[in-house]
Amino acid sequence: MTRPKPEPVQVVKARRDGALRALVAGVPYIGFLGIEFERRGDELTAVLPYDAKLIGNPMLPALHGGVTAAFLEVTAIVELAWASLWEDLEKGRLTPDALAAGHLPRLPKTIDFTVDYLRSGLPRDAYARARINRSGRRYASVHVEAWQDNRARLFAQATGHFLMPGPDVSGPETVPEPGGK
Repeated sequence: MTRPKPEPVQVVKARRDGALRALVAGVPYIGFLGIEFERRGDELTAVLPYDAKLIGNPMLPALHGGVTAAFLEVTAIVELAWASLWEDLEKGRLTPDALAAGHLPRLPKTIDFTVDYLRSGLPRDAYARARINRSGRRYASVHVEAWQDNRARLFAQATGHFLMPGPDVSGPETVPEPGGK
């Protein structure tokens, strides 16, 4: 029995990068905030490029707390989605073209999200990484850390719990009747 020939590295990288671009482009709020994602293997780093519209207190100036929280939550959700896509992407069951055509997977839903503001976010680029503590079929727990100039000097961190999307099943048995019957 012959083994299939391995794909060239640039083909694998292009497939992974295309899938990540499609995933991120599928969430308009990510584009509104200007969040970008850098990929190294299966590790993602979220980047929030500085923009004056992100400043909440112009007297300091400091990043708006809501922007910081949204940045951390988006990082957690994209990390969870990326982790769930990874196997299908690597086995060829999912293509970047299918993702770009709007066949995006359902994203995890936030159950709760707690942010610790450790210091003011300065008017400069910010970075974040999420670590999945637990991910099962129904529930996931994620920790996110954000920094600016020095990775060891965090300006915010968060812990979130998420409801993982179930399998895409359609049909009359999965649609509740109007009125809850």
